[in-house]
Amino acid sequence: MNPYDIISYPMMTEVASRLLETENKLVFIVNLKASKPKIRRAVEELYDVRVQRVNVLITPKGKKKAFVKLHPDFKAVDVAIRLGIL
Repeated sequence: MNPYDIISYPMMTEVASRLLETENKLVFIVNLKASKPKIRRAVEELYDVRVQRVNVLITPKGKKKAFVKLHPDFKAVDVAIRLGIL
């Protein structure tokens, strides 16, 4: 799968902004068929960062949400600024 097919868009809510600042996590809506390793590779390729951990959940609306924790060497705030969501 192409990284652009895996990651649909970044999500910025109040909870996501708190995770961004306190836990160095980014939140994305991803393809339902994407696995954790594929999400990890897509984020690393698209945003030139190292991913420490990926957690996913299916929302009640049927979308897949990925919580991506970045390695401590990289700042999620910097990636959010590059994406234009902060």
